[in-house]
Amino acid sequence: MPTGPKGQKRPADAIGLAVMIGKIATGEQDDTVIDDGKDPAAKALGAKGGKKRAENMTPERRAEIAKKAAQKRWKTSG
Repeated sequence: MPTGPKGQKRPADAIGLAVMIGKIATGEQDDTVIDDGKDPAAKALGAKGGKKRAENMTPERRAEIAKKAAQKRWKTSG
């Protein structure tokens, strides 16, 4: 689905997008009002999660996880 400059959800169909742009241009709808249904506090904490987890891990453990992920990613399906 197309997203705005700040990651907001946008209508995928041309007519829905045109209607939305018209409403934004006339001030009928604010550009950032689109609700994704998620709790803003939970989103803020979730954004910090991976970084905090990496800070708490040893470099050896991070390397282990990275190697395992690379092996899974490049594993042949045959």
